[in-house]
Amino acid sequence: MRMGSSCTGRVSFDQEEERRHMFQTIQEVKDYIRENGIKMVDFKMVDINGAYRHVTIPASAFDEKLMASGVGFDASNYGYAMVEKSDMVFVPDLSTAMADPFCEVPTLSMTGDAMIIDNPVNRPFPQYPRNIMLAAVQYMKDSGIADKMLILPEFEFYLFHRAGWKVDHDHQEAYVDFDQAHWNSDTQELGNVVPFQRNYHIAKPFDTTYEARSEMVLRIEEAGIPVKYHHPEVSASGQFEIEPMLGEAVKMADATMMIKYIIRNTAMKHGLSATFMPKPVYGEAGSGMHVHMLLMKGSEPVFSDDNGYSHLSRTAHFFMGGLLKHIASLCAITNPSTNSYKRLVPGFEAPVTIGYATSNRSAVIRIPAYAKSPETRRFELRNPDATCNPYLAYSAILMAGLDGIRNQIDPHANGWGPYDFNLFTLPEEEKKKLKGLPTSLEQALDALEADHDYLTAGGVFPEELLENFIQTKRTECAQISRVPTPVEFDRYYNV
Repeated sequence: MRMGSSCTGRVSFDQEEERRHMFQTIQEVKDYIRENGIKMVDFKMVDINGAYRHVTIPASAFDEKLMASGVGFDASNYGYAMVEKSDMVFVPDLSTAMADPFCEVPTLSMTGDAMIIDNPVNRPFPQYPRNIMLAAVQYMKDSGIADKMLILPEFEFYLFHRAGWKVDHDHQEAYVDFDQAHWNSDTQELGNVVPFQRNYHIAKPFDTTYEARSEMVLRIEEAGIPVKYHHPEVSASGQFEIEPMLGEAVKMADATMMIKYIIRNTAMKHGLSATFMPKPVYGEAGSGMHVHMLLMKGSEPVFSDDNGYSHLSRTAHFFMGGLLKHIASLCAITNPSTNSYKRLVPGFEAPVTIGYATSNRSAVIRIPAYAKSPETRRFELRNPDATCNPYLAYSAILMAGLDGIRNQIDPHANGWGPYDFNLFTLPEEEKKKLKGLPTSLEQALDALEADHDYLTAGGVFPEELLENFIQTKRTECAQISRVPTPVEFDRYYNV
């Protein structure tokens, strides 16, 4: 599950997965169930929005027959299929099995794949997100460009002591509160308040959620996912970050789901509420999920070139070119909430400009200067956030990059950089020359509707899934746009 990281001195993703209990056969799982007193086996599935759903069976029912036939479910309730063809079966992937630390009844948890019921054997359901990720990786391998994609998502999130909302005919309200937030300076009896936007790497006694986050990290590592670090982020209203190590794309998509699951459940255990909402606090820094990426062919790094700009190869530049060419339509998948576009605004280190640069957080693609060894040379896409379905997002990123390589889309020749200067401080006349990301989910959906051939290449993304996704998200936008907001009352009530 983990790729080598000799430059860090940490165990690799693959080594860590080998070190924990790794099941290859049904008998190994049954032995573990018996030896560890497991009472339930929980199957975690993913809906179209990237949220876990689950079904649980008694451990005594886990056998060869179940692995062969799967567990039936109604895919229409997951947002994928029409009701008249929605019967599917879920087949678990034994290699993903782990003891669930949040269940009082001893429970073994695993994810897997959705299959269409067919004779003589079931076949993969092409709209299921994990199957799309597998298809995207296979498409990459078939191209001969690379045989492995490594990614590293950064998880920014908020922890609140209180959070709630109400949307009714006569009342629209949302509130959040964090004990150390600057707005509590007059009620915090011990004066333990963090100044506005001064939370980055702040130490105890102000870092009051340290124990909760440390437990999150321990749980994440117990799940076989090595962690680089955790720390307080910029916003003084309860923003933090946990960053794992590089991992193979499919495994990291699985890990993304598990990391969010662990963060939320551990937060609840500590009397906190965790949210990956991109912009939960007005006027504060938003939470993104920057995605670092690189390709490997055998043991050779595809993106490394000592003589290239920022030590990146032409192939890496073409990959970036594909991302930048398709970035507007990508946003519909990597930033699929209306709230996403409240984060993608100038002034909060969020990317708003279509371009690339080294060590520049104002461009949508940033090349980290600290990644110096050939096997770690990479770049990060800074616009995604964790409201995305990780399987769909990582697949779309890979497909856009491969399209760039196949068509040799040069980002420099297309005028997308490198922007090795602060884009936020450019004169207004210069800013007008730059192209920006979509400013709303509606704009991103328009772009996806017009530009998605790169996704359907090789049959990776089914056309029906994209049509359903766009229709569902348009309905979501329309529903949200009809609700009056407090800021509208502030602006228009007395006009």
